[in-house]
Amino acid sequence: MKVPAMIAAELRRLTATRMGILALVALIAVPILYGGLYLWANQDPYGRFPEVPVALVVDDEGAPPASGSGDDVNYGTEVADNLIERGDFDWREMSAAQAEEALRTGEVDFTVTIPANFSAALTSVAGEKPQQARIELETNDANNYLASSIGAQTVEKVRSSVAQMVGSEAAETLLTGLSTVRDNLISATDGATKLTDGADSASSGSATLADGTSKLADGTAQLATGAGTLSDGAHRLADGAHQVSDGNRQLADAADRIGASVQQAADALPQARSDIAALLAEQGLAQEQIDDVLAQLDPVGARLQEGNATVQATVGKIDQLAAGAQTLASSADQLAGGASTLATGADTAADGAAAADAGAAKLRDGLATLAAGTAELRDGLAKGADAIPASTAELRAEQADTIADPVTVSSDKVAAAKDYGQGLAPFFAALAGWIGIYALFLIVKPISRRAVTALHSPIRITLAGWLTPAALGAVQMVGLLAVLGLTLGFDFQHPWGSLGVMVMASATYAAIILALNVWLGSVGQFMGLVLMVLQLVTAGGTFPWQTLPEPLATLHHVLPMGYVVDAMRQLMYGGDLSRALWDLAVLALWLLGALILAAIGVTRMTHRRTLRDLQPSLIG
Repeated sequence: MKVPAMIAAELRRLTATRMGILALVALIAVPILYGGLYLWANQDPYGRFPEVPVALVVDDEGAPPASGSGDDVNYGTEVADNLIERGDFDWREMSAAQAEEALRTGEVDFTVTIPANFSAALTSVAGEKPQQARIELETNDANNYLASSIGAQTVEKVRSSVAQMVGSEAAETLLTGLSTVRDNLISATDGATKLTDGADSASSGSATLADGTSKLADGTAQLATGAGTLSDGAHRLADGAHQVSDGNRQLADAADRIGASVQQAADALPQARSDIAALLAEQGLAQEQIDDVLAQLDPVGARLQEGNATVQATVGKIDQLAAGAQTLASSADQLAGGASTLATGADTAADGAAAADAGAAKLRDGLATLAAGTAELRDGLAKGADAIPASTAELRAEQADTIADPVTVSSDKVAAAKDYGQGLAPFFAALAGWIGIYALFLIVKPISRRAVTALHSPIRITLAGWLTPAALGAVQMVGLLAVLGLTLGFDFQHPWGSLGVMVMASATYAAIILALNVWLGSVGQFMGLVLMVLQLVTAGGTFPWQTLPEPLATLHHVLPMGYVVDAMRQLMYGGDLSRALWDLAVLALWLLGALILAAIGVTRMTHRRTLRDLQPSLIG
């Protein structure tokens, strides 16, 4: 008997009766129903979240704005309106008591409460006692554990959204303040520029003033020296004038005395002429003789009168000289006094001029420092103004939004699943293939006892025992792929490659379960169930296999279902085809190894029968 004949005989046995046909069809449909229904039910659970009832309690009483002016703000109402508008869940506004009762009875899956001090806490950051705002989440795992987890993620998103909203408002207020500061800095820069110009002018003027006061100090010092010399000379002049005045006075006194004597002599001349005439007359001289004598004496008298006139004139001049010398001495005294006063004033002026020169130098240096300082102030204000970029209200709003939410996630996928159901499809397709083969072995005979008795060809017997479930498994996989692609609308980047992997996986599973049945009989069928459970938890179909405990992670690298899942992902999502080829190579090793092991078991059965072969099966 050849292999096709053995396969045909087994198929005739399976379809000999209506019940047999129904059983075969039902078992072929097992993986299609399992994989199709499960993936249909979980195709897009996130898209159904708007049907999930959630209680929303808004107790926020509002608060004055952080700026201290304007109308009160109520962030709780804004958050609630935003949540309802987004429609992520079936939000139902309730009171706190109603929400508590609804959560207890299962009317809602979880509750979100915005407490009374929500807005006050958000605006407290501008006050002396800042505090964190609180959003309260209450769940009931008795309703649904995943609903509690979803609620926690939802509240975290709400928290992030509120933080972004409040942060944006705070940032915009800050940026507006910075814009005002910039405007003020520009105005201050203009003022500092004018101040710098004035300080430069004052510094230049003070330098000129310092030069002038320096020259004044030198001049007044020279004046003081000259005034001192003048004072000394004036005093010497006054002393000399007094000496001259005293000498002239003595000379005048002597001249006055001489003048008086000469005047007396001149005044006594007529009397003397009379006395001489009388004397001569007494002597008996004739009048003519007396006249001759007197005539001889008259020239002397005339000369005496002339001399007296000269003397008196000279005495007058000497008196004038004495008076002038006296006046000169008085004037010299006045000059000496004035010169002393001038010298004292010149000294005072020199001291004042020196002080003025020192003060002017300090003023010059101070104004130079002031000019440098105002220039630094101007430059610093200009740099400060330049450091704050010019902005508009629209730009500040964009900047505030960026500051409040500075990081955005840019995600890209090398290979992408369309939705949650398609993400699970590789795992459940691989699992459905095992379940389908396992179910087929409930009615398909692994090895024909007639063939074992009649034939002595273990390879043909093994191939016949494997090809029948493998062919039926291929039909299962075609049906499952049709349901996933046509009914559920899953995308397959490489549909023929995906079908090939599914058929290869089903054939590999058939070989493994065949080997278990050949060696262990009905116990091998049970071991197929155990092996399915092990692969269910180690294939990495849901969570990454790296999250498994170490012993189970080791099994992931050994058992075939993990490679089926990986190959399906690469071909279904458009991943790395070389990885899919490696996965197929591993499946081929499992297939070949299982067939060899089954052939060895069949060889043992054809050469000798054991007591186990005669004993009834423990299962079925």
